[in-house]
Amino acid sequence: MIKTHKRTKQSRRHGQGMGSHGRGARKKGKGKGHQGGKGMSGTGKRAGQKVTLMTSLYGHGYFGKQGITSKGTERDKRDRINLRDIEKHLDKYGKKSGDKWEVELKGYKILGEGEVTSKLIIKAKEASKSAIDKVKSAGGEIILK
Repeated sequence: MIKTHKRTKQSRRHGQGMGSHGRGARKKGKGKGHQGGKGMSGTGKRAGQKVTLMTSLYGHGYFGKQGITSKGTERDKRDRINLRDIEKHLDKYGKKSGDKWEVELKGYKILGEGEVTSKLIIKAKEASKSAIDKVKSAGGEIILK
């Protein structure tokens, strides 16, 4: 028997269109077997195919160099506090005795950011020159231990 009607190309590609994502039959992509690598492969020097994924997941510091500090260099981890913060939270840091406030900040360095209106007696490990001047001009003192 002679074939009188040839199916269109569209109907012959049945099952390879919407929903198959180029895998052929839809059921092929249902399991875990056909998904490929999910790791960091392909994120090399010249690869650009995962850049948007990496920057959205890990932020913009993911690619490139990470500064010039060697890994053996210790960061300065000393505790610091500004006069502004002490003044703002006097009830938290200090005790009132007469007209003065006694503030005990053992391991801290006192920095001179902000204005001082109260008379403060601050006991601290270190203090900047500007902090000492500001506290003295307000009628207080900084005792360094």
